[in-house]
Amino acid sequence: MEETMNCQRCNSTRLLDVSAKASDCVSLRSGEYEHHGEMPDDVNLGGGDYVRFTVCLDCGQIQGEYPLPTGSIGEGT
Repeated sequence: MEETMNCQRCNSTRLLDVSAKASDCVSLRSGEYEHHGEMPDDVNLGGGDYVRFTVCLDCGQIQGEYPLPTGSIGEGT
């Protein structure tokens, strides 16, 4: 039997798992930083050729460890 997860923000069980194969075509932008290519591993949204994340259908919270550490790709460094 699969264990039911709850949203880390609102405790809802209405979570959507998203997985997509990107094949080196991911584009990210944060401020002046731009990245094109494979999904970076340090943004908690997958890695390599795959975009993977879980989002709450009630509050919109993406599940995972946030905020990202200082110096991560999301800060353009």
